[in-house]
Amino acid sequence: MTPTSTSPQDDTKRGPEPPHFGAVFQRVKWVIERLDVVTYWGIVVVMALMVIIVALQVFWRYVLGSSIDAADELSRLCFVWAIFLAIPHGVKHGVHVGIDLFVMMVPDWLKEVLFRLMAGVSTLLMLMVMVGAWVATVDRWPELMPTLPVTSAIYYIAVLICGAHAFLHLALLAWGGSRTWEGLS
Repeated sequence: MTPTSTSPQDDTKRGPEPPHFGAVFQRVKWVIERLDVVTYWGIVVVMALMVIIVALQVFWRYVLGSSIDAADELSRLCFVWAIFLAIPHGVKHGVHVGIDLFVMMVPDWLKEVLFRLMAGVSTLLMLMVMVGAWVATVDRWPELMPTLPVTSAIYYIAVLICGAHAFLHLALLAWGGSRTWEGLS
């Protein structure tokens, strides 16, 4: 019994033990953890940029009586990047919207099978998202944003990165199961 549980039954209700697979599993998990750290700080940076841009725009407009031409576009771009960098973090911890009425009625072993099956199917979905984002990126590459000399494909690059990152998380969850991120790294 662990210090955090109150009885041996508490541990069995949570499903099988976290996987402690071989070196390959642990190495893939380590790589994804490093990617999570990089994207976490990327989210922090783009959120800070968005706040600074919006604050400067308010100052320019209401204090100086002018405006920053690209402020709306830049703040929207930062918002899109923050959201798409954050989605895989939600996938990692299962904090997405789900309907689990049926799943709550099945035995624990079947819950785990369903979890792995849905993670596998979702991995394929993320592969399709990545292909779609790649096609959109290539298609939009020649177009520039209205107020900035930057390709409008930059929005789709965020989707491409999100798809690849979420793909890795879902593949790891399909491989390791619902308790992949519990226990030791």
